Amino acid sequence: MIREACPTLAPQRREHIRLLVRESGVARVEDLRRELKVSVATIRRDLEVLEEEGKLRRVHGGAVSTENRLDEAVFDDKTNQFSKQKRAIAEEAYQLIGQEESLFLDGGSTTLCLARLLKNRNDLTVVTNSLRAAAELANSEPRVILTGGELRKISQTMVGPLTSAVLSQVRVDRAFMGTMGFCLKNGLTTTDPNEAFVKGLVAEQAVQVVLLADSSKAEKVSFARVSDWDKVDILVSDQKLPPIFTKSLPKRGLKVCVV
Repeated sequence: MIREACPTLAPQRREHIRLLVRESGVARVEDLRRELKVSVATIRRDLEVLEEEGKLRRVHGGAVSTENRLDEAVFDDKTNQFSKQKRAIAEEAYQLIGQEESLFLDGGSTTLCLARLLKNRNDLTVVTNSLRAAAELANSEPRVILTGGELRKISQTMVGPLTSAVLSQVRVDRAFMGTMGFCLKNGLTTTDPNEAFVKGLVAEQAVQVVLLADSSKAEKVSFARVSDWDKVDILVSDQKLPPIFTKSLPKRGLKVCVV
């Protein structure tokens, strides 16, 4: 957190709040109140002004930064972004898969690239909440299990607590997951709490969690927190991944693969 003295003038105080929210990606009203030593009403008024200026977005109980976060594109747009890097990441991830394994594929565009590489593998069981991944594998060799749940149209995934009926009953060898953003401090984040719920549940159930994320997601924070880094075993990214990740994450026990 920033440790300078709390500004008393409203413009200075709001700039201080903006910096705090940008630094953390997300901040609670109560934490800001304690940090700045002002009333909750003052913090809420400041957040309202900062939102009107486009410097943050208010959410229940706090605010998230709009300066370093990713907004979610519709799925077809995402598949066309950084497509070369996503294919390379998927090809590297494929090398991790052994014989007779059970896998989870989430709704990321990079995991869809991986699904396309699995079509001839009749020794695999694939659990997925992604309609796109399921359709890709529908007429191919792997056994496919759909989680069920509520359809989230923008990502073409099944999300929310109803997915736990299936996910709580399986334990996959490897879970391949995407993310909207990742940073050292906040871990993995995404735009939708129901999406985050599914990813978090899978991270608990998988023997190994592999994060497939191109470097455009680095140091980005979205609204809903998925997990800390201690739930991730391997990060596969591209050569533009900031060096801080290749230096820091292995110290936390993660393997980092750069392709």
